[in-house]
Amino acid sequence: MTSTLSQLSPSGIPLYQQVKRAVLAALASGEWVQGEAIPPEKLLAERFSVSIGTLRKAIDELEAENILVRHQGRGTFVAIHSRNQHFFRFFRVVRQDGKKAYPETELQRFRRVRANEEVRAKLALGKGAFVYEFVNLLSLNGDKVIVDTIAVPEVLFRDLTREQLRDRPSTLYSFYQEMFGINVISTSETVRATLADAEHAGWLGVAPGAPLLSVRRVAYSYNKLPIEWRISTLHTGRYEYISQDTSGGS
Repeated sequence: MTSTLSQLSPSGIPLYQQVKRAVLAALASGEWVQGEAIPPEKLLAERFSVSIGTLRKAIDELEAENILVRHQGRGTFVAIHSRNQHFFRFFRVVRQDGKKAYPETELQRFRRVRANEEVRAKLALGKGAFVYEFVNLLSLNGDKVIVDTIAVPEVLFRDLTREQLRDRPSTLYSFYQEMFGINVISTSETVRATLADAEHAGWLGVAPGAPLLSVRRVAYSYNKLPIEWRISTLHTGRYEYISQDTSGGS
């Protein structure tokens, strides 16, 4: 169904923000996909009953957020994220000498379970909802560095299997996009210190009780739809967690 402002936005919100939300809703519904041109500004302005200036302000914000990209003389397109750009935007663990590397991933556990209270709150799920929960062990430069415990809503990831996760040829967020049409646009994170329990100690090759870093992340698709809850447990003996890379890589 075509998105309109009256369907999506409450009053009191600046008009360009209402347009931005409407465009994001259209993207979320799959009306336009990555690499595809969105309609010309004149048509979008008519669709949302706003001026060209208001429409451009909304598009400017979406371009600044790397959701849309303008190509001179060709139009505005849904952004395609390169493997390096998309990966390093969300993967922020580097060796202490600054070296970046793609991790080798080993799937340790996969199961379908009812979401507990914390997971329901993070993923905005109702009581009784199911999630797919899986654990990945990530190695960098031959070192076991990260244990990712991840939950995704069953309703968005229908028929996800252990084999699909284990054998995926791409990064996890690329896998979400290619297999389920789900694009990760942003994340929200908190960081805290923790101690290794027996299970994490075994995975990471450290002593039980060793100090570790816990990074807790919600990943969002368009219009702040939560699609993944992740707890990354990081052994910082030779590695560190950096703030978001603003150098152009992702």
